[in-house]
Amino acid sequence: MIRHLPDAVLLVLIFAIVILLMFVGFVILVVMVYRKKQMVFIKEKLLQKIEYRNQILEKELEIQKKIQEERERISHDMHDDLGAGISALKLQAEFLKQKINEQHLKEDINDLLKTSEEMNLSMREMLWSLNSNNDTLGNFIQYLTIYSENFFKKTKIEIKIDKKVDHPDKQLNAETRRHLFLCAKEALNNIYKHSQARTLSVFFLLEQDIFTLEIIDNGIGIQNKKKSGNGLYNMERRMNSIEGSFKIKPSKKGLHLLFQVQL
Repeated sequence: MIRHLPDAVLLVLIFAIVILLMFVGFVILVVMVYRKKQMVFIKEKLLQKIEYRNQILEKELEIQKKIQEERERISHDMHDDLGAGISALKLQAEFLKQKINEQHLKEDINDLLKTSEEMNLSMREMLWSLNSNNDTLGNFIQYLTIYSENFFKKTKIEIKIDKKVDHPDKQLNAETRRHLFLCAKEALNNIYKHSQARTLSVFFLLEQDIFTLEIIDNGIGIQNKKKSGNGLYNMERRMNSIEGSFKIKPSKKGLHLLFQVQL
């Protein structure tokens, strides 16, 4: 049919088709150039975001480094100054005890020695919490295990430790370590003073980044809620401060405390 068209009309038609193809090609070229510029713009923005995040990360790392250095400095100062002072105080009290004959004065000095020993123990706990080398789950479990065994060593309470932790090198920051330890310390102290228990079990479990600490005794349980209220409240407050949880699980006998935190 096109062959039967006049040459002039055919020429105009061919010219129109060429113009149309050129226009389509131009549109495609414009779209490609626009997309290329858009991709370059997106990449530049992404690089700017990455650079900005890197700068923030570098600042955070620098802050963490300064905090760690300050922790180490405080730890060394406490060990050198406060530790030496407590040791000197203890020695002087022992020396006075040997020179004094009055029984009531010896009792006062014994109280002083007991206080200095408690201060020395508290200082060691603070030094442990400040030392960044202990910022792992394994170190926490080891420290709490030794503390628990020593705490009940001279009592009739039989202690059992159970550990189900496949990754002891999991990071556990100083704040979490400290609050977990103080919760456990409060629980052990309450068991010693009020539970009348004969056996005590301490379980450590790490499952899907959730660390669980369970302390179970076979004593008389909570007999006086008012008396134990502050201790339980302190445990709950400490666990909330590290975004963890504290529960008293149902138990036929004794007390079953459960502490959990996501690492």
